[in-house]
Amino acid sequence: MSDAARMTSNRPYLLRALYEWIGDNGMTPYLLVDAAREGVQVPASAVKDGRVVLNIAARAVAQLELGSREVRFKARFGGVSQTVQVPVQAVLAIYAQETGQGMALPDEDGVLPTDEPPSSAPDPGGDEGKPRGGHLRVVK
Repeated sequence: MSDAARMTSNRPYLLRALYEWIGDNGMTPYLLVDAAREGVQVPASAVKDGRVVLNIAARAVAQLELGSREVRFKARFGGVSQTVQVPVQAVLAIYAQETGQGMALPDEDGVLPTDEPPSSAPDPGGDEGKPRGGHLRVVK
């Protein structure tokens, strides 16, 4: 792909749009974050299995910034106010806590996150050179 045709990441735009959509519907926006990614600053006590779920509702956080490179806000953990910083690339999904509706965000190559390793087995139809489709699971 040429430099002229290269576009910026759509992830921050998707995050902002879904945050607004979830809020407009009176729901609570949550982020699912890969806590092992470089640049993620969250309390270690909030991390479980290398991931952390963050409530980013306006009533739960202060100074929320949904920027092009990172999500930043202040929140209370165990009664102590802390700054949280999450690179946009570490956000795996944004969803409404009440319904689970939202979106798993693809990585920069367009691949959705999954708990299953990608399959390298050829298609039984003999299309070894063609990429296989992704796998999407509903997480509640």
